[in-house]
Amino acid sequence: MMMDRIRNNLSGIIALVLFISVVAFVIYWRTGVEDVPGDYYVKKGNYRLEDGQYEDAIKEFNLALQKNPQHHMAYLGLALSYMQMGKNKKALEYFNRTISLKPDLAVAYADRGILLDRMGEHEKALSDYKKALKLDPDLAKGPGWLWRFLRNIHERPPTIADRARYIEEQLKLPPEKRLLRVPEIDKQQRMYKK
Repeated sequence: MMMDRIRNNLSGIIALVLFISVVAFVIYWRTGVEDVPGDYYVKKGNYRLEDGQYEDAIKEFNLALQKNPQHHMAYLGLALSYMQMGKNKKALEYFNRTISLKPDLAVAYADRGILLDRMGEHEKALSDYKKALKLDPDLAKGPGWLWRFLRNIHERPPTIADRARYIEEQLKLPPEKRLLRVPEIDKQQRMYKK
């Protein structure tokens, strides 16, 4: 009888210690383990961005910048958030800041190209698309099947390589014959993140 009571108490104590250890590890991992100061908030911001919670994403990216004012991915997150909100001037400012901090970040050029494309700056967009593809040729592949599956997208959306080819073709035509905007197709172009 006494042994059963000791076993029950001991197993409860072991379970409690394990639970507390796991919780402590998760808290430490989420707040204390960062490759770059501010990474935790950038990750949280990216989750908010993907969920369409742009104001919340902006708060997280700004928290990352408070911790690390040179965090280029926080600036990229701000740029993407503002782009998705239609605040093009502010988005462009943050894309430029990202590129000034990390001039070899291909996704920053890809996303700035998308923004410029939406703004009707097609020649500049084409230049950014080409720069992005030169820095990272894998961007030409676009989203893989798993990304599309998880978002219930059956057809492969256009990539920046597709868009660059199209813009180049259209810019060769006389201005009155160019078709550079098709809103229902243009909105399918996805943002790029690393």
